[in-house]
Amino acid sequence: MTSKTRDIILWIVVNMCRLLVSGTFVFSGMVKLIDPTGTQYKIEDYFTALGLATSADSLLPIVLAVVLALLELCLGVYLFFGIRRRVTTHFLLAFMILYSPLTLWLAISNAVADCGCFGDAVKLTNWQTFWKNAALLVMTTIVWWRGNLLTRFISESAQWIISLYTILYGLFIAAIGLYLEPVMDFRPFHIGQHIPSAMAWPEDPSEQPEILDFDIEGEITADELLTDTSYVFLLISPYLEKADDSDFERINSTYDYARRHGYRFLSLTASSPEVIRRWQDLTGAEYPFAFMDELTLKTIARRNPALVLLHGGTIVAKWPAAVIPDEAELQAPLHALPLAHPQKENYQRSLLSLALWYILPIITLTLIDRFIFSLRWWRRRHQTAKNT
Repeated sequence: MTSKTRDIILWIVVNMCRLLVSGTFVFSGMVKLIDPTGTQYKIEDYFTALGLATSADSLLPIVLAVVLALLELCLGVYLFFGIRRRVTTHFLLAFMILYSPLTLWLAISNAVADCGCFGDAVKLTNWQTFWKNAALLVMTTIVWWRGNLLTRFISESAQWIISLYTILYGLFIAAIGLYLEPVMDFRPFHIGQHIPSAMAWPEDPSEQPEILDFDIEGEITADELLTDTSYVFLLISPYLEKADDSDFERINSTYDYARRHGYRFLSLTASSPEVIRRWQDLTGAEYPFAFMDELTLKTIARRNPALVLLHGGTIVAKWPAAVIPDEAELQAPLHALPLAHPQKENYQRSLLSLALWYILPIITLTLIDRFIFSLRWWRRRHQTAKNT
């Protein structure tokens, strides 16, 4: 094998590893930014497993959730474009060296059931996560070792634009997930989901149903709720003591609307009866309460509180408290309102929309940059030929 052939093979190996690592980091960072609250819950699970308690009002988990997800996205994008190759490959290697022992500990101890590496989009066992990270560590080491072979797709003078746009795009996606609901819902309680069907056990005994827990403790059972052929409003609040009470008037107004039209309205919480009484005193709530497991409630809706609309056991809509329909939108029975008709989420369309909002500006910038670079190169070559 000639030296040139070896160089070509090495270049191919390094850049193939580069594409696999960058793609994994971009995907991992994006699904976490889409659902930062879910990442926050996972970080809290890690803190608990490691014995690192945080206060109920601590902002550390959510800040870490956004920062780590944004870091993953940026590292993946930087590696793909060849931005700051030396710094980027050093950061990637340090990242994998830090996380690989952690995932080995998780695989052995099973302290956290799901690592949350890809959010709710892709579920991996702890051992699958470890082997995935082991493979990434090998590829990252190869990329770090031969970082000089990474082809740049954009000139150094334009790298800051790619960096700035990536950061702003990631923060924008995270802000939507923090203020409203995730722009893509990978959870089993997504709009259009028929909960009873998702709770049915598959014929294959090795598989589990999408929804394992929807138990209610109170004056009404889950079966009664899910078999109600009319509309049902569910006010979801895992912890009423942490709930945002600034929009309680919208909630009370929707309850009045439901009572006028004969729709069931129920608040589901994991809080204690004492906390429920304080919430009632604070907000004037007259609607009934029932109890549900906090993990299930956190999975149903990310905001606290949030309103979920069911129709015949199917999730029709979800609203964070701040955007619950007001009186102007609730001027007729629900069957006559567009907001009460389920539209199953189109993941392909949502993914395409997310990708295009990022990819199209970046492609445009890259093409302009390459054109300017080629033009300058042609001028230099022309000038050199002219001088000689």
